[in-house]
Amino acid sequence: MKLSVIIVNYNVKHFLEQCLHAALKATRNLSAEIFVVDNNSVDGSCHLVREKFPTVKLIENSENVGYAAANNQAIRQAAGEYILLLNPDTVVEEDTFEKTTGFMDAHPEAGGLGVKMIDGKGKFLPESKRGLPVPWVAFYKIFGLSRLFPHSRKFGKYHLTYLDENQTHPVDVLCGAFMLLRRETLNQTGLLDEAFFMYGEDIDLSYRILQAGYRNYYFPESTIIHYKGESTKKGSINYVRIFYNAMLIFARKHFSTGNARFYSVFIHLAIYFRALLAIVQRLLRKVYLPLSDALLTLAGFSILLPLWEIIKFEPGYYPPFYRQVVVPAYLLIWLAAIFLSGGYRRPVNLLRLVRGLLWGTVAILIAYSLIDERYRFSRALILLGSAWALAVLPLFRIFFSRLRIKGFELDIEKQKRIAIVGHLQEASRVKALLLQTPVRSEIAGYIAVAGEDSGEEYLGSTAQLREIIRINRIDEIIFCAENLSSGEIIRAMLDLTSLEITYKIAPPESYSIIGSNSIHTAGDLYLVDINAISKKENRRKKRIFDLAATLFFMLNSFWLIWFFRRKSQFLKNLAGVLKGSLSWVGYLPLPEQTDLPQLRPGIVNPGNLFCETELTEARKRQLNILYAKDYRLITDLELVARSWKLLDQKPDE
Repeated sequence: MKLSVIIVNYNVKHFLEQCLHAALKATRNLSAEIFVVDNNSVDGSCHLVREKFPTVKLIENSENVGYAAANNQAIRQAAGEYILLLNPDTVVEEDTFEKTTGFMDAHPEAGGLGVKMIDGKGKFLPESKRGLPVPWVAFYKIFGLSRLFPHSRKFGKYHLTYLDENQTHPVDVLCGAFMLLRRETLNQTGLLDEAFFMYGEDIDLSYRILQAGYRNYYFPESTIIHYKGESTKKGSINYVRIFYNAMLIFARKHFSTGNARFYSVFIHLAIYFRALLAIVQRLLRKVYLPLSDALLTLAGFSILLPLWEIIKFEPGYYPPFYRQVVVPAYLLIWLAAIFLSGGYRRPVNLLRLVRGLLWGTVAILIAYSLIDERYRFSRALILLGSAWALAVLPLFRIFFSRLRIKGFELDIEKQKRIAIVGHLQEASRVKALLLQTPVRSEIAGYIAVAGEDSGEEYLGSTAQLREIIRINRIDEIIFCAENLSSGEIIRAMLDLTSLEITYKIAPPESYSIIGSNSIHTAGDLYLVDINAISKKENRRKKRIFDLAATLFFMLNSFWLIWFFRRKSQFLKNLAGVLKGSLSWVGYLPLPEQTDLPQLRPGIVNPGNLFCETELTEARKRQLNILYAKDYRLITDLELVARSWKLLDQKPDE
């Protein structure tokens, strides 16, 4: 057998699906086998492989054993002359495997090979070719000198940025996203070192290949898409710790004792430096917006308060206690309300901000009416302060978003103009799929891939892509993988890299559309939104509703309880919802409903609106799906309001 392809997967089902479609096409003219080693995913990845890719050899782990150990499992079973380690968030060309194995056949000194990688926007990924991270090379990388002087042979060694990305070169380090290895080389070097859980194992193996007398090659005659960043949060402290600890393992293993000790000290300093940087950045990201709101609101009170004193009373009318304690208390309530409303989530949503300010104002006014009269200083100033905040805080966000300052991007869903490249039947399927996703889009039309593609919906052919994009103001292109080869898609992306446009790929017979906007962002995808209730925001809303409804029922229980036959059960329900073991609204009880997000047992359910009708199991299942798919807070409110006489029934009754 010529080639064994090994893909280690962990909770990236939709990317794995696209990767396997492309990989299977690329093996058509080769004697090859494909392994998927799943590290205990919980997103249905294994089911996908079994159902849609029965020829793929699936290894299911009951725990996440790490990247190196998972690859080794498959390598031990592989029969290929060459072993390819391939990331699941990649798309290869149809001739990638033939070209790369052909190069290895022609160059017996080659122990390993990597290819040219681009991100989902067609931009070159510098980690396609790398140098060995010896101390000074790592120093230049960590402290930014490699970025400042990319063409310098001294400072640019980490990503070998001084080498032409379109020419074949011997390199030190191969990228683990696509790492083609000669079996006889592995027999000499040994398998991946399992001391590396994640990161560093590709550097270690690349170095051992060089030590064994072989060469590693960067081979740009084949290009693959790598949806960079899919499982990596590079700003996180955990990433910093894991990555640099991998460098420590590498140093202890391959450097002399003295050099290893020096490298260890250097790496520890780098860990502390990058970790401190990550902590400061994260802290600033979290606090600078609330802090700005606090300062702007305090500035408003510093203007409004003396003006109100002059207009209504006299200067100095309000005591220092009001300025020093009461106003900050108002401020904390407003900030807390904005936070609970989601006003500090990114991107900035002005509606959530305004809603939070209004909630905060209502809370302050309620508290104002309940406290001792000695502390009721001025209802007018509460309203004036609220009006100031409602005017200034949104304007502040809009102003900084116009300046394109990071973190102030507004959550204004611009309607995307999308063109779909494919034959009529597949393009129509993708269009129908797109209309079922939450993405606001306008389908500008289809783009023909063959002469028989014609009709009023077609804007032109793939040969006219650049002109179609310009004339029709296209924001995004979706390629139908059923009708175009991966090579054609990749070439189109490379040809259009100068345009500010995004791309996505629709795998055949799939309910996902996959893409990535840049090297700095994780790959994103469009999905039919059937599990809306599983979103964190909706779960939080549901819990807040449960608590608010429980509080209302408790405050009114002295008269409400007389309407219920099972009074003790109503009280038990109140206690259950309060402690979080129950919810006021849940699914209709069914013997099996494992395909929907888990919810707490409900007191009432959507079926209670049809109490006069005998519901079949199929109808119950449909109602549950509708409830999970299109969850709205108003739905829970309506169900409880219309079924309130059933609040004394047992959960899931």
